[in-house]
Amino acid sequence: MPPPRTRATLRHRLAELRGPSVPLKALDARALAALAANPGCRRRALLDGAGVNKAALADALGAPSSFGQSQFAFMRGNAFEARVKADGGAELLRLVHEKLDPTAEPPTDALVPDLTAVGPEGRAGRTELALREATEARRWALLDHPMLALDVAGSPAFLEPDAVVVHPDGRWSVVEIKSFPLLDGSADPAKVGAAARQSAVYVLALEEVAARLGARTEDGPAEESMVRHRVLLVCPKDFSNLPTASPVDVRKQRAVTRRQLARLTRIEEITDTLPEGMCFAPDLPQEALEAAVETVPAAYAPECLSACELAFHCRARSRAQGAVTAVGRSLRAELGGLTTVDEVLAAAHGEAGDPADPAVAALRRAAELRAEALAGSAEALASGTEALASGAEARAGQEVAVCR
Repeated sequence: MPPPRTRATLRHRLAELRGPSVPLKALDARALAALAANPGCRRRALLDGAGVNKAALADALGAPSSFGQSQFAFMRGNAFEARVKADGGAELLRLVHEKLDPTAEPPTDALVPDLTAVGPEGRAGRTELALREATEARRWALLDHPMLALDVAGSPAFLEPDAVVVHPDGRWSVVEIKSFPLLDGSADPAKVGAAARQSAVYVLALEEVAARLGARTEDGPAEESMVRHRVLLVCPKDFSNLPTASPVDVRKQRAVTRRQLARLTRIEEITDTLPEGMCFAPDLPQEALEAAVETVPAAYAPECLSACELAFHCRARSRAQGAVTAVGRSLRAELGGLTTVDEVLAAAHGEAGDPADPAVAALRRAAELRAEALAGSAEALASGTEALASGAEARAGQEVAVCR
């Protein structure tokens, strides 16, 4: 067994995998939520941990992905966020007070600490210090784009929420600003769900900060927790550019994300299985990149198409191998030990498989029902064709009789 890696050695190894001249692609909360949704994918865990730009890698592999946000949506989101945070965040704090803490005193004189520092580690340290100071002051405080550190499979991920608000009671709330509208007080459930999963990652990171500061977290009752589980989702109202907000309870998403992150294989365990000199730099020949990518096992599912830049490449490989996961995780779970399409067809036709296996028995019963249905359809089609022919003959006879 190889000796355990130190943090510096692991960073050096990940830099080698990324490429000596390739800049680090930071792991954000959106990518982390997608990673937690598929914890069995070692390929994504390694590439995200190493800071590999998966979009550039997909282009180099000849399987580009359209995954990502358009430039127009990005600019619109930035403009809306700037409006929400104007005047020292007065409107944002008003919404937090109204939706999350209406019994507290109004945020008329809130703290807005300066969080600038050198590097993500420095910014994370400055954020932690600002949270401590604001909590001890027992005043409203707005932390604009704080930096939070979260341990992911043994590698630190630095996350940047839109805002964190400290309440007068010393508790903290996450604020997520999105550019999709709230129409009559509700929004697209899929978009709200994605925002909730992203906010749950920030809640987990804040809980780690609270634990380091000695504050009470989820080990105690929810009402005594330092980090609130109701985040504030700020969006445009109807079809205007005026901000409105809605509280979102992320306890379920937080629990799921925490459990899934705990299942992730540690990055050093994956790197220890890789050959020396392997690299994912996008300027390498396509054959070398394909060999490097295939060295790390993936766990493709159709859901990856909306969450991972390498989804088209992994889908093509999954289809070429005949893997049943290409058609969905739920079906894969139902098939038990049958992992390929060929195995499934052979079991359904009685050419392989244990008849005592419930999955094999169900497949064979389904094949029998399909054969009966097709036979019945063929008989019905033949009867219909015969009836049409008889009707045509009768009409032809009538026409002849009329002509005579």
